[in-house]
Amino acid sequence: MSLLNKERLRTNLDEVIWNIEQARITVSEHHIVKLVTVAKYTEPENISTLYELGQRAFGENQVQQLKERMELLDALPLEWHMIGTLQKNKINTLIDLRPSLMQSLDGLELAMELNKKLAAKETTLSCLLQINAAGEESKSGVTPEEAFDIYQAIKESCPQIHLKGVMSIGAHTEERKTIQQSFECTQHIYESLQKEGATICSMGMSSDYQLAIKCGSNLVRVGSALFK
Repeated sequence: MSLLNKERLRTNLDEVIWNIEQARITVSEHHIVKLVTVAKYTEPENISTLYELGQRAFGENQVQQLKERMELLDALPLEWHMIGTLQKNKINTLIDLRPSLMQSLDGLELAMELNKKLAAKETTLSCLLQINAAGEESKSGVTPEEAFDIYQAIKESCPQIHLKGVMSIGAHTEERKTIQQSFECTQHIYESLQKEGATICSMGMSSDYQLAIKCGSNLVRVGSALFK
């Protein structure tokens, strides 16, 4: 991890925003895309600099790191997202941190546990249902076939969870067509869930966010492209 000067971060941020603009216009001039900075690879000082440059939303993969960063940067009005796998023994810690969005709700079992602990603390949490659109063993999430039913089940049985949409990670391959298919699969599910109130389709990381946007993503999670 290294400290980057403001000009370098400005250049990187401008490049990412330009790429997002180029991709979003191909969908529609009304298509709005949110940029969440994945902060795990960087120093807290770089987060402060990005804040000065206008970036507001940041995500962490681990609860412990999220906690450390939130405490360290407490003076800044940042929007924090939990984007990594949530272990059950970390649920209470996450709830107490009150992130804006928990993007990696990977199944009904976790949802039930989370809902129970949210109820005990008399609070709620906004979440996205994670879909394993590429069907890869190494990834968390529900299968595309069960996504719709599980989404509805969570809505019905977990009142403390506010489901806002879906999240997925593009297929882990160099084959652009395969990555595109995994995004299109998630987008298709997202569209079917819009009548259930879904408004967020979180797809795309540093290597594939432009493709994800062209496939309909309205939230991208970018780290290494900003901190190069």
